[in-house]
Amino acid sequence: MAAGAPATALPASQRLRALFYALQPSESSFRSLREVPSYVDQVVPLFIVFILLELVVSSIQRHKPSYRINDAISSLSAGILSQLPEAVCRGFELTGYVYIWENYRLCELPWDSSWTWYLTLLGVDFTYYWFHRLAHEVNILWATHQTHHSSEDYNLSTALRQSAVQKYISWVFYLPIALIIPPSVCAVHLQFNLLYQFWIHTEVIDNLGPLEWILNTPSHHRVHHGRNPYCIDKNYGGTLIIWDRIFGTFEAEKEKVIYGLTHPINTFEPFKVQLHHLTYIWSVFWATPGFSNKLSVIFKGPGWGPGKPRLGLPEEIPVITGKEVPFNPKLPVHLCVYAVIHFALIVTLYIDLFAAAATLSQVTVLLRIGYIILTLTSIGLLMDKRPEAARWETVRCTVFLALQKLGYIKTYPSLMFAYEVRHLFRSMEHAV
Repeated sequence: MAAGAPATALPASQRLRALFYALQPSESSFRSLREVPSYVDQVVPLFIVFILLELVVSSIQRHKPSYRINDAISSLSAGILSQLPEAVCRGFELTGYVYIWENYRLCELPWDSSWTWYLTLLGVDFTYYWFHRLAHEVNILWATHQTHHSSEDYNLSTALRQSAVQKYISWVFYLPIALIIPPSVCAVHLQFNLLYQFWIHTEVIDNLGPLEWILNTPSHHRVHHGRNPYCIDKNYGGTLIIWDRIFGTFEAEKEKVIYGLTHPINTFEPFKVQLHHLTYIWSVFWATPGFSNKLSVIFKGPGWGPGKPRLGLPEEIPVITGKEVPFNPKLPVHLCVYAVIHFALIVTLYIDLFAAAATLSQVTVLLRIGYIILTLTSIGLLMDKRPEAARWETVRCTVFLALQKLGYIKTYPSLMFAYEVRHLFRSMEHAV
């Protein structure tokens, strides 16, 4: 989160408690922005641990896994894409905040005060509520946020299905806080607010009793991710649910929730997952007559059309029967294994990229980012069973061999890679 943050590893207990917003002000207050740890980077191993734990627990509870390989890889791919720009330009979203603080602050609250810490918790969460609500009610903002809702599953991997562009817009909403809150304190709470929302993306946890009145919980957030008519535009809170109760957007979990977009996109290809609604807005914008109507296409709700109210007509939301079947093309087992292996390898390259980014040349960083994007795209096309998947995979393998030969990539086990490529070429053309 903070550019120049120290690389010193946090104690394991702090990393675990950061996931649940359970750190004390005394251990998470910092004088300068440069001292703020990147909590998000340091809890990545815990994401993996909790995903595996959820997989085991849900399998015991339901007698079947709660994860589909294709959907989970699609979610994790979106998470990787959302973080890749950080390898080039870290902390961009706080630049405007720092400028406001340094030039226009109204007062200077003490960075080491518990009162400042708790006030920032409320301020960040209140601001998040309104950004999140507008991200559902303003079409152009929805285009950046819909990625997170595009999964038809609901598990901890869904929490990592993030937009690659949303944070480059959302930072504007936090600028008013910069009038009174030091940047170092805000940077901590922006991370805690994000991390808290990881563990609530699960069906393993049912009801948390009295905590349901104050905190955003898995039950509340399941409603938010639903496409049932009663779920639409409800429960926007990040850490606290009190804002929804105050502003009339709260809805308790009732009938079985069906997850995903009201109009599923039926793809795992990462660029379509990220950008499909932007392309939809573009086509509707040019097809809609009248300048004011064109502006409405951008700034009114996703369901708006000429003659409709700002947020569209509730009766136009598709009926949910409870028998909806998620998009799930069936791949042969060996191609599923192939996809998992190469996705795991690209994750190691992604982790290595951030671990070594400071020592790598800009060319190396950009080439590795390009290769990661190429790989995620190829795997997405494969999981879609698209006819062009074999051609993309051929290009990807060729690019990998060239980059490895030139010394830009050194992290793949070459023997395993070569074996898997040979195995793929034998079978892909018949399977896709």
